[in-house]
Amino acid sequence: MSVLEIIKKRKSVRKYREDSIPDESLQRVLEAGRWAPSGKNLQPWKFIVVQDKSLKDKLAQAAAHQTFIADAPVVIVGCGFPEHCYAKMGRYMKSWPVDVAIALEHMMLQACEEGLGTCWIGAFREEEVKPILNIPPHVKVLGLTPLGYPEKEPVSRGRKDVEEVVSYDGF
Repeated sequence: MSVLEIIKKRKSVRKYREDSIPDESLQRVLEAGRWAPSGKNLQPWKFIVVQDKSLKDKLAQAAAHQTFIADAPVVIVGCGFPEHCYAKMGRYMKSWPVDVAIALEHMMLQACEEGLGTCWIGAFREEEVKPILNIPPHVKVLGLTPLGYPEKEPVSRGRKDVEEVVSYDGF
């Protein structure tokens, strides 16, 4: 599959089969994140692979009670280091949120290539997630994704026409 085909195929999955993920597939997903670009190549991230059922249940509750999260065999939690990243992206912000997001997206695309489903989870309470996984105060949680085999193929939600989102030589 081409990269564009994978991008078009990836959709948010909210129902997962119980099948475990082969370790080789999980390692390729994690490796895809490891190879993501980051500001000044500082790689200000850490990814927590959660497989314990009780921890996944707690994460689902901390993520706006989205119980489907705990049904996936794995949940990946993307964390960033605000004090160890490129500090002047655009000359106005730190790079860690973008860096971690790119790495998570790389993982999600590789997951699709592996036949696995994901769902970007941004609805969570960081103050609840951090104690569940013993995340230190100086580390920020950017996002979570369940990872597993989809129970069924998700429906496409479509996209805006390219003319709505692209312009040339100016805004």
